[in-house]
Amino acid sequence: MASCRARAGQVRHPAPAIPAAAWPLVGPVYSVSGTVRCAHLRAEDSLWRLTVAISWNPSRGATLGIEWELQLIDGRSRMLRQDAREVLAALPALSKGGDHPKIRYELMQSTVEVVTGICSTVSEAKEDLTATIAQLERITGSRGTMLACAGTHPVSDWRDAKMAPIQRYAELVEQLQWLARRIQTFGVHVHVGIRDGSKAIPIVNALAAYLPHFLALTASSPFWSGHDTGLASSRAVIFGGLPTSGPPQPLADWSEFEEYMDTLLRAGTIRSIKEVWWDIRPHPDFGTVEIRMFDGVPTLREIGMVAAISQCLVQQFDTQLDRGYRLPAPSAWVVRDNKWRATRYGLDAIVITDDSGSTAPLRDELFELVHELEPVADRLGCAQELEVTSEVLNHGASYERQRALVANGGGLEDVVDALVTEFAEDRFVIPGEAAYGRT
Repeated sequence: MASCRARAGQVRHPAPAIPAAAWPLVGPVYSVSGTVRCAHLRAEDSLWRLTVAISWNPSRGATLGIEWELQLIDGRSRMLRQDAREVLAALPALSKGGDHPKIRYELMQSTVEVVTGICSTVSEAKEDLTATIAQLERITGSRGTMLACAGTHPVSDWRDAKMAPIQRYAELVEQLQWLARRIQTFGVHVHVGIRDGSKAIPIVNALAAYLPHFLALTASSPFWSGHDTGLASSRAVIFGGLPTSGPPQPLADWSEFEEYMDTLLRAGTIRSIKEVWWDIRPHPDFGTVEIRMFDGVPTLREIGMVAAISQCLVQQFDTQLDRGYRLPAPSAWVVRDNKWRATRYGLDAIVITDDSGSTAPLRDELFELVHELEPVADRLGCAQELEVTSEVLNHGASYERQRALVANGGGLEDVVDALVTEFAEDRFVIPGEAAYGRT
């Protein structure tokens, strides 16, 4: 079949090699991203139809890329500041860096996303973020804006948000309406490279068992619009309401992934596979598995922690596949139930450990996970970052630290100040401390 080229969201016509009489049976072929994609034929029930073929851009190994969504906070009011347009305009060298800028818009103008390049180690990724944030702070500081990160801002109302001036965001809001307008949330995405695309789906399936681990360690959104939601992560519920978000669809292999994407494209559910916002998803253009389950975390040390866990797990599963092992794939009901348990109870969740309904405390599971990953972390050079997991278990995840401040007599403005302090000083704030930036 002749090669073909299309851009994201465009429709390609059936390949000329197919008889014209068959076109009504096969329908159109859609592009899936900005790279070369070709269609191939499959025989099903004696009928031929076209299926999108999604090529994998191989990574050079378990490389890392991190996306950290930061809050822009007014230094006087402590409320979110819709300032992204001005901040990005003041940093053209970082915000207009071709296809992969270091700082970029997110859906709301209260957010800037800081993005690493392709990194080999966790320490390299942290250094990359540190260098970019230093330049960002130079601009925000001059504007009276502070930086912080948590899954939500404890006080600001989503109805006060302004959308970023990006056409695809405007189209998203038009399509999803209230579901999109309320997404004034903040997260962390970690990409881990894979050489062989045939491993992507088995690794995604195996990683789905760790959704509660990822979420509970980083849960940081107990408050929403000035109220305690009773959840460890309200962000997981707010973002999880989007129609193509949530746990990854259980699939057998890459061929089945292609077929599923083809079905969504034909149905008009999506225009590009980039609109599939699973908690964990393959990213074929980057040659990565992208873990999107993390709430926004306040400190660089927690960024290193989630990057270390992600890289270690993907590397371990990649190695197991090379040795001929079949990776575990939890049932969909277990994945959904465990995600809810972590959403509600965070580190205090009792999670399901097998399809028969056995359970265990998530804290115990996390201690065991750290112990299991220590040899992998030693080989990857991220043992120190992995050990931060134990610090979080001992001192509390962000949602626990925030609530402890309120329980100790603080208000939600004090929570905001503590988040600013944690970001600026890369440490956990203990209740009773003087808050950063208070006047």
